[in-house]
Amino acid sequence: MITLVTILHVVVCVFLILVILLQAGKGGGMAGLGGGASQTVFGGRGSQTFLGKVTSVSAAIFMITSLTLAYQASKTSSVVERHGGGAPFAPAPAGGAPAPAPAGQAPAPAAPAQGGTAPSH
Repeated sequence: MITLVTILHVVVCVFLILVILLQAGKGGGMAGLGGGASQTVFGGRGSQTFLGKVTSVSAAIFMITSLTLAYQASKTSSVVERHGGGAPFAPAPAGGAPAPAPAGQAPAPAAPAQGGTAPSH
């Protein structure tokens, strides 16, 4: 179910971006707040265009899927809680020294220096 909601969310997101980019600009934008055009910025727009209606519906679906995914994520337990919360590996000792071998095992041999033998001149 969550996979379906996630796929719908991504598809609606891409569709919403495309629909917004297809709409014609209204000119002035926020610059119209200073003059007498403030009436057209906040209202008086007339009937909504088809692209405007599609944008509104897409935005509503986007918000619903966002809230659904956020709610599901808050209910899901984390990976740490599911696996006991302990660290699977002990931290390495400071200074880069190899960790001591567990009881009953021989220590691992030291790694050879890089390059093998010293170059001859």
